[in-house]
Amino acid sequence: MKHRTGTPEFIPKAGACILSKNVIEGKGRVRWMVREKSVIPQDNGWRIFSHIDDSAFLANRDNLQVVDFNQACLFEPALIGIWDLPVGSDLQIVDDGRTVEVVETRTGRVIPREELYVPPSRRRFGRQRDPKR
Repeated sequence: MKHRTGTPEFIPKAGACILSKNVIEGKGRVRWMVREKSVIPQDNGWRIFSHIDDSAFLANRDNLQVVDFNQACLFEPALIGIWDLPVGSDLQIVDDGRTVEVVETRTGRVIPREELYVPPSRRRFGRQRDPKR
């Protein structure tokens, strides 16, 4: 299914996030993800940064852009799995060339697959992760 913007809809009603222009322009890969409290109803709270973003780059608001979360998932499919993790999540993507893992930045804990979101269209046999966990 496609979103009204023409972007594939991996997650129904995913909301908007803030994404580094380094990712949008293809200069950097998604590396850091932080979920803050939403500031408006359309905002899902995710702030997504590239591996080359530094404090000077991030200090300039023009280097960040509001995008549909499904659009951000086109740049890094691993973002689909983090969609419903709680406010306060501070994560990074670790890609060793063989596997891609989502890791808690503070603890280094790899987020197990069972804790990652699975879109309704990809769920099999009615098995779902409890969204209230």
